[in-house]
Amino acid sequence: VIFGAYVDEDASRFQAAMEPFIEQTGIDVYYEGSGDFEALITVRAEGGDAPDIAAFPQPGLMADLYGQGHVIDLRDWFSENELLQTYEQSWIDMSRHDDGAIMGVWYRTNVKSLVWYPPAVFEAEGYEIPTTWDELLALSDQMVDDGYTPWSVAMESGGATGWVGTDWIEDIMLRIHPPEVYDRWVVGDLQFDSPEVREAFEYLGEVWFEDDYVLGGTASILTVPFGDGANPIVADPPQALMHRQASFITAFLPDGTDIGSDGDIDFFYLPQIDPELGDPVLVAGDIMSAMQDRPEIRAVMRYLTTGESTRGWLEQGGFVAPHQDADLGWYPELDRGYAEILMNADVVRFDASDLMPGAVGTGSFWTGMVDFVSGDSLDEILPAIDASWPR
Repeated sequence: VIFGAYVDEDASRFQAAMEPFIEQTGIDVYYEGSGDFEALITVRAEGGDAPDIAAFPQPGLMADLYGQGHVIDLRDWFSENELLQTYEQSWIDMSRHDDGAIMGVWYRTNVKSLVWYPPAVFEAEGYEIPTTWDELLALSDQMVDDGYTPWSVAMESGGATGWVGTDWIEDIMLRIHPPEVYDRWVVGDLQFDSPEVREAFEYLGEVWFEDDYVLGGTASILTVPFGDGANPIVADPPQALMHRQASFITAFLPDGTDIGSDGDIDFFYLPQIDPELGDPVLVAGDIMSAMQDRPEIRAVMRYLTTGESTRGWLEQGGFVAPHQDADLGWYPELDRGYAEILMNADVVRFDASDLMPGAVGTGSFWTGMVDFVSGDSLDEILPAIDASWPR
């Protein structure tokens, strides 16, 4: 039994991806999904009712349960060399505990470092896709001069308002500092109130606090629901020309929206800032961890490390595989574009707020982003986030 947070259509797609394995081996694989996965997995583990395998959308939660002895170290099951046949080093690094244990294998990912735009306007105006941050700002200025509003920024998300801003900060951190700095920040060794993190907020201010840049002005960032963020791009005529959001935003577009280079909306990679750091990519995703040990569980886990295990889902669309042996030909055209960005990445890192302790990552970091938009100073915001870190 595999327990995870995939529900509805995603759950049936995952079950379909398991069918070839079931047919080949005769091992029955049952998937059960829950919208309350995060709460239930902890209850089940602590109550002695852990599933055979869990699909964690938050690696931080996996690490907590590993620390409590509920998640198995896979170093006895796979050698690192075996995993390197399928995964880039970045993915293995992101599955490790501080003690060196490999806590899981990556299965599904979505790419966050994307900017959505209306191709027809870009073509009509002769706008080039920017490949550096400076070009991105110059393009924004050009759009303002041409009478357009460059950016739609939408952060309202009920009790989770603020996460949109954390994604921007994380993307910028990876573009201005080496990944080791990002990793120190994620575990609390680098404080928020540091020159490195402060610099990322200052870069973000270059876009968000330029009133002409943002549809509705800076104040509207807090009131527009995140799911509506790309709608101004596909309005007729477009009300804004760029929106930075992960690949999942396509699910929120109006019915009938045509996505792609000839369509109503397309995407480009959020450009690099420091050329020495190359093209980093920010991701979220799901990692599979073993919580019981039997031969058939080891066989399923081995299957999950192969691109073949993702094929049944990839062909139906809606996600990107981190496996290097997942064939680009299996993807629908849209998803193939995300996969190419991921394959060409110089560095891949997981969403930092999902890795930080909950009090910060889904707490003070979110509220700090709200305070930032509201005009509070970094001298107040950053020390307050640090103070909330459980030490």
